[in-house]
Amino acid sequence: MMNYPLTLTNLLKRGTTLFPQKEIVSRELDGTIVRLNYGEFYRRTAQLANALRELGITKNKRVGTLAWNTHRHLELYFAVPCMGATYHTVNIRLSPKDIIFIINHAEDEILFIDGDLLPLLEAIKNQIQVKTFVVMGNQKKYNTTLSLINYEDLIAKQPENYDWPELDEWDIAGMAYTSGTTGEPKGVQYTHRALVLHSIVAGLPDIMNISESTVMLHIVPMFHANAWSIPFATVMTGSKQVFTGPRATPEDMIGLIEREKVTFTAAVPVIFRMLYEYLKANPGKDISTWKNSVCGGSAPPPSLVKAFKEDFDMEIYHAYGLTETTPLITWNVPKSYMKLDDQAFYDLKTKQGLLVPLLEMRIEKSDGSEAKWNGEEMGELLVKGPWIAKEYYKDPDETFRKMTKGWFRTGDIVTIDKEGYIKIVDRIKDVIKTGGEWISSVDLENEIMAHPAVLEATVIGLPHPKWDERPLACVVLRPGMKGKVSEKDIVDFITPKFAKWWLPDKVIFIDEIPKTSVGKFDKKVLRAQFENLYQKDQE
Repeated sequence: MMNYPLTLTNLLKRGTTLFPQKEIVSRELDGTIVRLNYGEFYRRTAQLANALRELGITKNKRVGTLAWNTHRHLELYFAVPCMGATYHTVNIRLSPKDIIFIINHAEDEILFIDGDLLPLLEAIKNQIQVKTFVVMGNQKKYNTTLSLINYEDLIAKQPENYDWPELDEWDIAGMAYTSGTTGEPKGVQYTHRALVLHSIVAGLPDIMNISESTVMLHIVPMFHANAWSIPFATVMTGSKQVFTGPRATPEDMIGLIEREKVTFTAAVPVIFRMLYEYLKANPGKDISTWKNSVCGGSAPPPSLVKAFKEDFDMEIYHAYGLTETTPLITWNVPKSYMKLDDQAFYDLKTKQGLLVPLLEMRIEKSDGSEAKWNGEEMGELLVKGPWIAKEYYKDPDETFRKMTKGWFRTGDIVTIDKEGYIKIVDRIKDVIKTGGEWISSVDLENEIMAHPAVLEATVIGLPHPKWDERPLACVVLRPGMKGKVSEKDIVDFITPKFAKWWLPDKVIFIDEIPKTSVGKFDKKVLRAQFENLYQKDQE
């Protein structure tokens, strides 16, 4: 067999050569819709590569982005790595302190930034090493003291072809940083080989089933784990792509689904919840083409999965992964021979699913032995494979902590049933340790969120003088339900599902659950807020 490198250049050439008329749709900040086809996308990508070369970007240099989901960001996704450099997507929702750290730690040479994010850059400009800034958007003038290069002006006079170099598949194509929920964000580098293999597997029929006929709405931020690396797979297959643009609202997203005949999207549970609430409040939207979605970040509540299917005939699939895993680890689809009643079907849907092809896994108990496939024994999930990170960028200490003899420690406590379906019991840091036993905050959250009056719920473990930790439920009620639902109502609702010692000692009603930069519940904020709650009760 030929020694042929797996590079993103091949994906770019295939998609744009075979499907030059397929459409890319992108929403600007002012709501303007930009339309171009794959042929135009290729020419603009080549122009961008030529411009980057003129700006001094060469092999292995890093190009940072502070940007939303747009066609320009997609051009950067391919121009930068295909010319041999490394794209670096900066998470714009992190704190200024973390953003400064990330840009400097990655040693970015140049930053591409969407115009509405210039105030963010203004505030940190004197604390970062980058001095070349390219602004993206459809505005011509910006109120800023920064010296800016306009993206469209930058590429306008460049040749529409580029002599793409022969790259090694092990070359670094891109990098991203974890959200830094514990300590400083950690850098992860992605090789061309990893991204190509991930794209092929993501497109398989039993995974995302991405094909030329797919119309993909990109909701997952392109600054978060490569938008789950979906843009690479959609370019490879020639799918129509729709980009939400800056600060998209549920109205914007549903409008794009309706107008562009979207068939597939991906998002975290909080986004699906917002879309569902918008659709219920605004009936009559024609979203009949929207048949499938993938939910990640955390498990979707069974009630939400069922509601979308019953009310809008839209199937939500559950996937699981991490920034360090490019991100796909598992995908949940029932096996063809399974005979499941309604309850069993939706219980299965909330599991993380089956390991995807090309990866290996090990579920390691606290004593180092492997957990049995019985759905009961718990252990930490370890994985290895061609798109799993082998190290953190310039962080040997964290690399040593998370990489064990060729395995990556996910930090997730899981069970695996006899059919091979993985279920996350909790993050190691979130599992509630009480009286020598473990309680899954995830299981409690899912059951509480099934209550018809509950909009959102999260469960945390708090220090307890007798039991080490005890659970506290923090609940957000639906509009109009305040004062109509009591703490006892919530506890009574979930009591049939759990042993008595699993039940929360308290239920607190709050207006909003704090979120991390990627839309997950930020439990550390709540733990700090209520840290002494059970200590005071014992005084």
